[in-house]
Amino acid sequence: MPFTHARDLDIYYELAGEGPRLLYISGTGGDLRSKPNHMDGPLPKRFTVLAYDQRGLGQTSKPDAPYTMADYGDDAAALMDALGWNRAMVMGVSFGGMVAQELALRHPEKVERLVLCCTSSGGPGGISYPLHEIQHLPLEERAVFQMPIHDGQRDAAWQVANPDAVKQAIEAAKAGDALRGQDPNGQMGYQRQLEARRDHDTWDRLPSLTMPVFLAGGKYDRQAPPENMELLRDRIPGARLEFFEGGHGFTREDPRALERIAAFLSGELDE
Repeated sequence: MPFTHARDLDIYYELAGEGPRLLYISGTGGDLRSKPNHMDGPLPKRFTVLAYDQRGLGQTSKPDAPYTMADYGDDAAALMDALGWNRAMVMGVSFGGMVAQELALRHPEKVERLVLCCTSSGGPGGISYPLHEIQHLPLEERAVFQMPIHDGQRDAAWQVANPDAVKQAIEAAKAGDALRGQDPNGQMGYQRQLEARRDHDTWDRLPSLTMPVFLAGGKYDRQAPPENMELLRDRIPGARLEFFEGGHGFTREDPRALERIAAFLSGELDE
């Protein structure tokens, strides 16, 4: 299994595909053992994709100490250095979009192009749903509670009409919990990530970004709602924003999303 040491971590990572380099940064609770994921999707057909388990998650080290968003941004930069990636395009999804903001702000020389999906700036730009506030709920109840947050269309009436989808959401939550349970520090690391996420705020620094930025959101997302994405667009010089069908998981729900993201990364949308 591929590991590299960077900062205070042994980081688990995967590489797939050929073409220009793309660093992919996953969301809350991201774990490369969870399949399928974007390493199995269309991006590696056009890019050399580097993905990794972040601090406290998956097979990467889980220090029992407070984590900060600066840590996550610096971890990404250190991983690039460890693998000889001086510069790359970067795509961050949800929490990964928060990390990608920190990476681009703290290490702008490393980021050629930046894609931020279903994420928020924090501060005056709005926060993504405070997931740390619902961790006390039992697992199944939490999974059902999150469904209309992930997608505003999936309210109580929708859930009654779609029991199989509800069952799938519960099973996915159980699978993620089981993966974390394979490591005695798994739940601790996940909680540390949520605590760092709670304190995310890049709003004041965003105007300093100079690389091309593409923002992508789901029309029905209530975790990182469209208004947060619009505020990001207005805050980042020259940023382009497009919305797609679906909620927080729009990159899986609308085939156009990854097509447009790949087109941006390849420079096909440049005017």
